[in-house]
Amino acid sequence: MDWRHLAEQLADMARGLLAQDTLPGTLERITASATAIVPGCDAAGILIVDPKGVRSLAPTSEFVVDSDLLQGRLREGPCYDAARSQKGERVFRIADFRDEHPRWPAYVAEARRLGLGSMMGFLLFTEDEDLGALNLYSRSPGAFTEAGETAGWLLASHASVAFASARTHAQLEQAVATRHVIGEAMGILMGSHNLTEDQAFDVLRRYSQEHNVKLREVARRVCERGGMT
Repeated sequence: MDWRHLAEQLADMARGLLAQDTLPGTLERITASATAIVPGCDAAGILIVDPKGVRSLAPTSEFVVDSDLLQGRLREGPCYDAARSQKGERVFRIADFRDEHPRWPAYVAEARRLGLGSMMGFLLFTEDEDLGALNLYSRSPGAFTEAGETAGWLLASHASVAFASARTHAQLEQAVATRHVIGEAMGILMGSHNLTEDQAFDVLRRYSQEHNVKLREVARRVCERGGMT
């Protein structure tokens, strides 16, 4: 491993991540960088586990999605564990899919059919939160060396900061957009029904609760239709 070259690649990745202006663009840059930087990595993706289930973000290959869905269905696997880790573990690996793995027996048995040779999963985290897992795949058994694992860990550390920052930015943009559309909807209701600001907001809120529709969606419909009808 040429560590000077790795440092240059990580610095270039950091600059590229800073240049991204959307969350999807940031995640796609992370996974593309993983395949370019980590020796032996054929494909990469980011796995998120939330109450709705497993989500596969910015996959560079279809078999990444297949692997993520398989782990979600079986509720086991190195990436699934990395994304849900609460035991301090930060790196999970399968060096050779031809071997038996008592920790993830069902996943390994089925994943062989996807043509996987080896894989690593890195927890993406900051001091404040766990974000998911960066997953690196190879079609060759034993593809990831100790140096490759170190490179993956360093990349995941950069990726965690970029992911957290991009997500916070996206959430702020969404909050501003939501406030704007709600304000516009309130203005429509105030003008068409002679309501006060509080009364207009109460109309939107009650409709949201009674029809189990998010407040932003109710407001969007009012803006599109020019009223509650």
